[in-house]
Formats: sequence, structure tokens, C-alpha cells
Amino acid sequence: MFREMAPRFGITPTIAEEPVSEANIELAVGNRCISIGHKTPITNSILLALSKIGIEYISTRSIGFNHIDVDYAASVGITVGNVAYSPDSVADFTLMLMLMAVRDAKSIIRRTDEHDYRLNEVRGKELRDLTVGVVGTGRIGVAVLERLRGFGCKVLAYDTILTASADYVPLEELLQQSDIVTLHVPLTTDTYHLLDRQAIERMKHGAYIINTGRGPLIETEALIAALESGKLGGAALDVLEGEEGIFYADCRNKAIDGKPLLRLQNLPNVIVSPHTAYYTDHALSDTVENSIINCLQFESGK
Repeated sequence: MFREMAPRFGITPTIAEEPVSEANIELAVGNRCISIGHKTPITNSILLALSKIGIEYISTRSIGFNHIDVDYAASVGITVGNVAYSPDSVADFTLMLMLMAVRDAKSIIRRTDEHDYRLNEVRGKELRDLTVGVVGTGRIGVAVLERLRGFGCKVLAYDTILTASADYVPLEELLQQSDIVTLHVPLTTDTYHLLDRQAIERMKHGAYIINTGRGPLIETEALIAALESGKLGGAALDVLEGEEGIFYADCRNKAIDGKPLLRLQNLPNVIVSPHTAYYTDHALSDTVENSIINCLQFESGK
């Protein structure tokens, strides 16, 4: 996509197939701006090395900043910018996960793959009969809210900034009343383990958790304990703590160093997808285009 869009913006990009590292920093020599992905943490030593070769601006092809120390970057003279992309990609995927969770889709698909076509012992639920709590009402959270209204369910919202047209309630109340809790807040020091053991204990018995935000928003061990005990009815997770080095890799022929991931995948009421909610043609086109625009605006002094 960078190669396709470059002529339209009058640029000649230097493209590295591997993520930025101290070993390939020389590829950026002669440039002031670089565009990076969200998959690899950018260490402070990488930032310092980039600064020394003249990098002044980093455009991360993500909404979140949790893979880069923005304050340290500023201290070595580097400005960091994020990108906006279609919130519909993640919002659509979130609704899909909700529906799959409350209809026990994982068990149904597994059984039919084995040619067992009997009805499940557990009946599904309809969204119109449920209360859904949306945690975080930024662009993606609002897109999820808009979709949920079409299903006729009761929707509650929580955020520290009240910007949407929604029924806002305190987080504790949202957890206590919601049959489904879906997470759409950025990962910061304030939101790390937002759903910890105590928060999960406040949730309704049999509730579902949907996470298309960032893995560390949930205390994984507490989540597993609640799922295994039957406290929670299920979970659908597009992101996980410790996903780095596992997601986006072909692990079919190697051992996975991620026991929580394996425990979650073994549960019949847990759906795991590899951080793919954003992965659509439209969203990726937005991401690349806006990353280029970010760099051009920095170069022009904007």
C-alpha cells in the first residue's frame, strides 16, 4: 500500500520488511520521519539510536501508543503521532464476537466440523434481551454503540470523558448490570488491568467479556479463574496479555510459550482471534494514507 500510494503524495519511501530495530536503523539515515507498526515494542535504546541519526518524527500505524514511550521519545527530540482509521473495522468485529459468544458459536462449529449435527445442550441468547456495557466511547466505542442500537438491547456506557449520546453510568454500576462488557479504552497506566479480580467479581454471574482493545486491560489470571469457575459465561478476545511474539507468527510446528493463551483456547466458551479486528482493506488504506500525511505535515511544519 505504501508503494501504491507514494506517487499520489509525491514521495519515495524507504521500506523495510522487518520492524525497526537497532540492527536496521541505518535504513532511516537521511530521513527525518519514519512510519512504524504496532506489533513490536520500540525500546528507549531504539529511540535514542533513531534520534542520533536524525529522526525527529515517528508516525505509529496504530491508535494506541502502548508500544512506545512517548515521553522518552520527546526527551530525545522525537515527536510521536498516531493515526486514525475507520472505526467500523473493529466495531464490526466486536459485534461479530458478541454474537458468536452469546450463541456459543465455537462449540457449534467444533461439533459440526466433527460431523456432530445435534443441537447444543446450551441455548443461545438474543441481544435484544441483554444489557451491553460499552467501556470507552471514543470513535470505536461510539461505532459499537451505534450498531448495538439496531439490535434493540439496553446499552450502558462508561468513560472518563462524556462525549457520546449514551446512558453513562459509573464503571462499577456498568459491571453489575451488564450481561456483556466490551472494552474500547486505550491502554495506559490508569487502564492497566481495568478488569482485575475485584472488577470481575462485581460482574453479573454468567456475563461475557469482549476485548478488541488491548490485552492488558484484563488481568488474565483473574479472567481464567472466573471462566473456569463458571462465574463468567464466556469471553471473546482479539487481544491478550503476552501476545507479542505469538500473534502474527506461524506457530503450528513449534511450542507456544504462553500457558494462559493455551488455557483460554482449551475452554469451550472462549473465542480467541490474533489481534485482527482492525484488519480490513478500508482500515489499512486509511492507516497507510494517514501515516504518510502525518509525516508530510511534520515536514511542512504543521
